[in-house]
Amino acid sequence: MDSKWLTLAPLPLILGTPLLLIGVYGLRRARKLRRTGVTANARIVRHVVRRYKSKGSKSTASTAYHPVAAWTAQDGRTCEYESWFGRGAVKNGFGLGARVMVRYDPEAPDRFTIEGWEPKIPYRVLTTVGAVLTVGTVTVLIVQLLAF
Repeated sequence: MDSKWLTLAPLPLILGTPLLLIGVYGLRRARKLRRTGVTANARIVRHVVRRYKSKGSKSTASTAYHPVAAWTAQDGRTCEYESWFGRGAVKNGFGLGARVMVRYDPEAPDRFTIEGWEPKIPYRVLTTVGAVLTVGTVTVLIVQLLAF
């Protein structure tokens, strides 16, 4: 077996495994909320604005808007939580004061999603890319070891 290939083999695993884990976590979280979550009418009460600077550039920065939704849970608790997902711009229907539908975990209301705000595609992409890198590398590694 070529030693150069063997030293580079862990790179796709190092990249692919975290992507796969993050993607699977997000898909499972969304699935659990779809199955056992409770819906509630909510209102966007503010946006948390986060600025992210690029490491290599002083002038390049991006901004993410995280809506904060407020609702009353089934047990009467007042809930007000920031969405984990931020976007570069506030979409129509998610501005300050907008009425939205949230789906939350009744045992932990801070685990919630705002319907229409949080995308499903990134988790699918992360899962797919992570699986391809991880499974592909393991398969090639096994074939190389068996051929050795």
